[in-house]
Amino acid sequence: SCLCGSAPCLLCGCCPSAKNSTISRLLFTFFLFLGTLVSIIMIIPGVEKELHKLPGFCEGSGSVLGVQTNVDCSSFLGHKAVYRMGFAMAAFFCLFAVLMVCVRSSKDPRAALQNGFWFFKFLALVGITVGAFYIPDGAFTSVWFYFGVVGSFLFILIQLVLLIDFAHSWSQRWLHNAEQGSAKGWYAALCTVTFLFYAASIAAVVLLYVYYTKPEGCTEGKAFISINLILCLIVSVVSILPKIQEAQPHSGLLQASLITLYTIYVTWAALANVPSKPDLPGLGGGMAGAGALTAGVSVPLCPWGLTRVLRSSDHPQVNKLMLTEESGAGAGAGAGPGGAEEGGEHRAYDNEQDGVSYNYTFFHLCLLLAALYIMMTLTNWYRPDESLQVLSSPWTAVWVKICSSWAGLLLYLWTLVAPLLLPDRDFS
Repeated sequence: SCLCGSAPCLLCGCCPSAKNSTISRLLFTFFLFLGTLVSIIMIIPGVEKELHKLPGFCEGSGSVLGVQTNVDCSSFLGHKAVYRMGFAMAAFFCLFAVLMVCVRSSKDPRAALQNGFWFFKFLALVGITVGAFYIPDGAFTSVWFYFGVVGSFLFILIQLVLLIDFAHSWSQRWLHNAEQGSAKGWYAALCTVTFLFYAASIAAVVLLYVYYTKPEGCTEGKAFISINLILCLIVSVVSILPKIQEAQPHSGLLQASLITLYTIYVTWAALANVPSKPDLPGLGGGMAGAGALTAGVSVPLCPWGLTRVLRSSDHPQVNKLMLTEESGAGAGAGAGPGGAEEGGEHRAYDNEQDGVSYNYTFFHLCLLLAALYIMMTLTNWYRPDESLQVLSSPWTAVWVKICSSWAGLLLYLWTLVAPLLLPDRDFS
């Protein structure tokens, strides 16, 4: 009954008083990580050899724009498998995003699909995955590459908004604690964390100049590192200007240091994708090796973004943008006296009878974009060339990451200057 019933039934024994909304989000996220694990297995060299046995998946299997080809694709079988796994996960979450449009409470019949029938959801994901591996080769990989680029860029933008929100919330909470309790201790913690972030950023910049630039070349690397370093210095100075401090007393170097560290990280991720640079670290080692190198650092950002999606923000403006409730609407709905307790035993309960605590459709869209981001990361943003003989890391990946770093800096700068430019609006 738990496999076909509601979400609380699954974990009511080990998670007493768990909320229906929380368990559902955790289980859907588990589906995403399960698909990610399968994708990682697909790029293991030993597994790649077994993919030859799939009919129509490799040699002599397809055509490009109607032209028949006879291609030995053994060099990027894992790449193609990850793309199909990413397609399956994206299709799965897209289906639920469409099905959950305009669901307002758990009383809607469609809410049962969101919070229950987990066994059948798993079967559906497995079925879509199996079907994805029988998609005719043709131009699928080339076309799906661009879907992955767009989806990854959107996911990075969502992460940027949540990162900036987290930075402001962190600073406000610690400053509030300093006002309420031991001021010296909290201010010391603020200074220590800020110093560590800036120290890590400076060390990373030095390493970038050492390993990703050369006196006689690497013009792109020099430009990207220098531009982002200058922009980070600008936002750091702006964050402590007297007028900014007057308009936003909680703004400071803690937020700027975190944004700076993230910007330097994204700059490194972009430089690692610069094509035709075999002398640079992380390049020229084949798809599997390069993919593993980038995946080891980039994928952890995905759980970061998803963790913030799983909960409401401390700022109403962010909740409005992310289509979530300001304080978890319906958090106590349906619980009532005894709603979480029956016969003296704590039980999981439905907390969304009066209103959903998060937007179902937006949640699935975030998982869809996360699946595309993971797909591009595991393949190191590689794609076959026109002859389908070799893989190349295109400039598209570089510009997506560099532009995302600039977008993050601009968003953070806007949060600093907006109260001055729009004094009639409430930015508290």
